[in-house]
Amino acid sequence: MFSLLRSCNSIRQRITLRNFPHPRFQHTQNNAGASYSAKRHSLLSPTLVVLGLIPVLTFALGTWQVQRLKWKVDLIDKLSEKLQREPILLPGRVNLLAIPDFVYRRVILRGTWDHTHSILLGPRVLDSTNGFHLITPLVRTNGSTILVDRGFVSEHAATRRKYPNPEGEVEVHGMLRESQARNSFTPDNDPENGIWYWVDVAAMADYAGGELLNVQPVLVEEIFDGHAGDATMRLSNGIPIGKVPVVDMRNAHASYVATWYSLSALTTAMFVRLLLRQRRTSARLPR
Repeated sequence: MFSLLRSCNSIRQRITLRNFPHPRFQHTQNNAGASYSAKRHSLLSPTLVVLGLIPVLTFALGTWQVQRLKWKVDLIDKLSEKLQREPILLPGRVNLLAIPDFVYRRVILRGTWDHTHSILLGPRVLDSTNGFHLITPLVRTNGSTILVDRGFVSEHAATRRKYPNPEGEVEVHGMLRESQARNSFTPDNDPENGIWYWVDVAAMADYAGGELLNVQPVLVEEIFDGHAGDATMRLSNGIPIGKVPVVDMRNAHASYVATWYSLSALTTAMFVRLLLRQRRTSARLPR
């Protein structure tokens, strides 16, 4: 009888433990669940967050470059259209505020050269030949004096002054231009020693006499419409080679678009791959 009672108590204890686990076991299970939950919520690591932001940023930069590309193409088309218009005669006194609206517009000038104030701008390179651009003030017959970039001359002709200096009245066909923006790698001009690295129209006009001699800060590039044979002949004889009438504005925005969008696609693929890898790692953790 006593043996039967002990057997019944043992069975009842086993049933109780099975239905109501001991608090110690409950604490262990809760800790394991919390630990797994923490690991499961650590999928977005700092590295993954940063990598996820890079595609967004590079895509935005690519889109911005698309807009810049459209702006640059429209600008080049606008300037090219100006270049195709009939040439105009500049007024006796040029309105300096209107020059930006007439950049790349063909003009006709008449006057005499002021060779005493000629400027050699350079060094420059044309078809692997070192040289300079020859800029000479033109004293217009019925107007102010303006600067004319007569074109490229070789270093040999420039240093020996072996280029023609026509006398008397001349007619010049050219196109209006503006000052250049000096970059951080270009040295300062040294007008006192006749050294000019970049086009500073205002400083060149002052060098040529300024307002005292009725010199306006206006620059015209003389146009060269000849073929390659004419250019070779001019180069060998020291005759300046003028500007070919085309818009030579730099446009690298298309390459920037390709670069930023490629980086966006590449970093997106890296982000997805790393995210999937971390998810597979988390899935193998004990639950």
